[in-house]
Amino acid sequence: MKQAERFIILSFDVEEFDLPLEYGENISAEEQFMIGNAGTESIATILDQHEINCSLFTTANYAMHFPQQIKALAKQHEIASHTFYHSSFQNEDLLASKLKLEEISGTTVSGLRMPRMRKIEMEEVKKAGYIYDSSINPTFLPGRYNNLHLPRTLYKEEDIFRLPTSVTPHLRIPLFWLAFKNLPYFVFKQMAIQTLRNDGCLSLYFHPWEFIDINQYKIPGYTKRLCGIALQQRMHQLIKDLKKEGQFITAQTYINEKSPLIQ
Repeated sequence: MKQAERFIILSFDVEEFDLPLEYGENISAEEQFMIGNAGTESIATILDQHEINCSLFTTANYAMHFPQQIKALAKQHEIASHTFYHSSFQNEDLLASKLKLEEISGTTVSGLRMPRMRKIEMEEVKKAGYIYDSSINPTFLPGRYNNLHLPRTLYKEEDIFRLPTSVTPHLRIPLFWLAFKNLPYFVFKQMAIQTLRNDGCLSLYFHPWEFIDINQYKIPGYTKRLCGIALQQRMHQLIKDLKKEGQFITAQTYINEKSPLIQ
């Protein structure tokens, strides 16, 4: 497969930084938004420097706090839904978040990613008017999910396109944010390139708050092993290395390109 036929989908879950709450650490809503906003500014700078497009799965709650930032980002990147709130969910949030994000961004919101890759019925996604869902990590993650039976690449379910985050062929090693910061860079890079060459697509996701210093929070070491400037530098290098292998596009652009081939 030629380089021009290989696509890299870089995505970020733009959200309030509520991870410490999962581990019993009290953090105010104001601080959650401050951390999320600082991280989003950081990744926007990285993306601008490399002149690439990405998909930003954004909670409506975050967008309501930083509407001008989201509106500006929507000029270059895809704005997709990460539901309304990061810490709570009801089915009504699917449509409500889509409408609010469209109002703020001035763009059509076609994609969904559930917080923490939570399961969601495709009938509900379809009713809310989405075209695709990217809430699948097709691997086994103890305590979270077991999706070893699901396809590794783009497929269709109940008229909704489903775009899994990438895992390696055969062993299904997940190429997600925790792997990026905990594996040696060379190992992650090689697995990412091999997956891209095999599948023709590489779908990676991260969180903006990873890209600022979060060492002071009482969260597991593996979630903050690399953060801030060190992770920014690693992301710069990854983008440089992957640019040699394929083209960076948004999730929506990829689905538009491939949808005629998916039954």
